[in-house]
Amino acid sequence: MVFVTGGTRGIGLGIARAFAGAGDTVVVGGRSRPDGFDLPVLTGDIRDPEVAQGLVDRVVDEHGRIDVLINNAGGSPPADAATASPRFSEAIVRLNLLAPLVLAQRANHHMQPSGGGVIVNVCSVSALRASPTTAAYGAAKAGLLNLTRTLAVEWAPRVRVCAITPGLVATEQSLDHYPNPDRVAATVPLGRFGTPEDIAQAALWMASPAASYVTGSNLVLDGGGEWPAFLRAAQEEA
Repeated sequence: MVFVTGGTRGIGLGIARAFAGAGDTVVVGGRSRPDGFDLPVLTGDIRDPEVAQGLVDRVVDEHGRIDVLINNAGGSPPADAATASPRFSEAIVRLNLLAPLVLAQRANHHMQPSGGGVIVNVCSVSALRASPTTAAYGAAKAGLLNLTRTLAVEWAPRVRVCAITPGLVATEQSLDHYPNPDRVAATVPLGRFGTPEDIAQAALWMASPAASYVTGSNLVLDGGGEWPAFLRAAQEEA
């Protein structure tokens, strides 16, 4: 039984469909159910701790167990760090750090007595470098990486907790941020954006017996990162 938060679009949808294609029973979480959506959806705002806990409990009530939790829901609109309001920053931290913690706690509550499980936190390269215009988001994702390692220690050996850190991924939302996506993709050593399917395959592996010795780990999927600024400048001058 797999529960994917933020699973109605983008990376989350790619992950949910990959698990369903592998034969798993999948439920996705989202703020609403898109018209014609082909997977079971539980709706609710996971920034509310009681709602988040209730979603996990519903998965267990309806399916008898939860084996895999994919903490994928997250994100942030751009905001200037100098002027972002405390209320805005708090909401971003609640969505990207506190909600995954609450969901993981409740999943662990059910997983420990039922033989174990796997929790995969979807992070961001914003946690590993400066995050201009998304400062609270980058800080929250950095916290999520630390949380991953801590929970992996506390909840072993029955529950494995891992992280996937995507770089630039082509989704219906992300491409709207880049007026010239081809030029942005050229800064990636592999020459392209990642895809939701790239992230999904990593999640499938992390949740599988093939990764049974993997916990507390962070798998970075960024196509090799970005060319250093001095090399990009040299290329532009050439």
